[in-house]
Formats: sequence, C-alpha cells, structure tokens
Amino acid sequence: MLAEQRRELILERVRAAGGARVADLTDEFAVSDMTVRRDLEVLARRGLVDKVHGGATLPTSRAIEEPGFEAKSVRELAEKHAVAAVAARLVAPGQAVAIGAGTTTWVLAQHLADVPDLTVVTNSVRVADELRATHMVVLTGGVRTPSDALVGPVADQVLSSLHVDVAFLGCHGLDERAGLTTPNLAESQTNRAFRRAAGRLVVVTDSSKWGTVGLVSFAGLAEVDVLVVDSALAEPAREALEGRVGQLLLAPPVDPGAAGGSSASS
Repeated sequence: MLAEQRRELILERVRAAGGARVADLTDEFAVSDMTVRRDLEVLARRGLVDKVHGGATLPTSRAIEEPGFEAKSVRELAEKHAVAAVAARLVAPGQAVAIGAGTTTWVLAQHLADVPDLTVVTNSVRVADELRATHMVVLTGGVRTPSDALVGPVADQVLSSLHVDVAFLGCHGLDERAGLTTPNLAESQTNRAFRRAAGRLVVVTDSSKWGTVGLVSFAGLAEVDVLVVDSALAEPAREALEGRVGQLLLAPPVDPGAAGGSSASS
C-alpha cells in the first residue's frame, strides 16, 4: 500500500470514529509505530486531523476557521507553485482574467507576470501588487477579510458589471458533497459573483484541501470547468472528482523557485 493510500484510510477511520489511536492503526495496517506517527504528522500539517497524545482526533472549528494570509502563504508552497505553473498555461495573451483572493491564486499571479497583454480583475491586494507593473489591473474594492480578500457589496457590484474570459478561484475546502467551500459568508457571495462574471471557471488548490468543509459552499463540483490540484491527491479523491468536474489536471512537482512548470496529466 502506498503512503498516500494509507493516509487516506487513516483519515477515514478518524472521521468515522472522531479519532484513532496509534496502537490500533499500527495493528490494522501492519506498519510500525513510527510510520503511523509520520502519517499523522502529514495529515496534521494539512489541517485534516489534530495530533493528540497516542493518536489523532478530528480538527476543531474547521468550518469557521479562517487563517490569515501570512499563515497560509507558507503552507504547501511547492504544491502551490506546481498547481500555478499548470494553471498559468490555461491563459492566452490578450485575455481578460479574474483572479480571486488566496495564497494559491497569489502564487498563480507570479506565474502570469510574463503572459502578455492581460487585463486582470481581482479582489486581492496581493495579486494586484504582483501584476500592476506588467498588466492592466482592476481591483474591486470591498471589506478586507483575515485572508486578505476584498469582499462585500462593493466588490460584488463591481463584478456584476464585468465579463471575463476565465476566473481562477481557490478554496478553503474541497469535498465530494459540499463542493467548494469557505468559512466566510461574505467571501462566498463574492466568489459567486466571480463565477457569474466568467465564461470559464478554473479552481486552483492543493491536495490538503480535499475533505475539508468550510461553513458555506460557493460552487458545486459540476460548476468547475477545470480543477488543477497537485499530484499528491490520493487515488480515491481523484476517482471522486473525475466524474464531477469538467476536467481534472494533476500538477507534477516543481521547484518552488522556478517560474515555469512541467506538463500536467488528467
């Protein structure tokens, strides 16, 4: 059994029972205590479990937790660059592109700096700062959230009058039933406004978001034209997504310091 497959099964056990003991997991999977503890550490870094003495439990307050931008920007950085490198190749010169707020979309903006003649609509000051020297940027305005998104009626009104070729959105959580979720009600409304303004919706996220469910859904999986996620996504999750999103692109690992990317597979 591959490590990611075992971690997916461990996560299922924790979700089913509310927690799991290291001793029970070592017996069930016939692996060492150290192997199970490493698996739990990986799941904890992804925010999928809380490590406790002797095992792991379900994370607390995940539905309403909204980490700040600085805290999220250092998580899964290599995976975010891999995803961004693939997503950037979906953009053609001369297009009008909407980019939602978030750390993965911020990394995407870094990869779009060299695509010529773009018009970029965003509700992220960070994204605007990345691209204002190279592209025409429209910043929506709005009320700033802990994750540095500009949201609310001002942002929604601006977006309601615009039409873009493609919108790139990140998400707090990605789930087979709940779809794309966020812990912030106002941000969910603004994300819906992005979706309505776009001819095509591309979601960019790392595999740690799978199975996380925020307070409110802003899109179902069937509304996603392209989902770009890193190749660490477990096989059961891939199977669940492939029949629901328009296209699933798996981003192979890249050097976080590299500006380019490599080929994707679906």
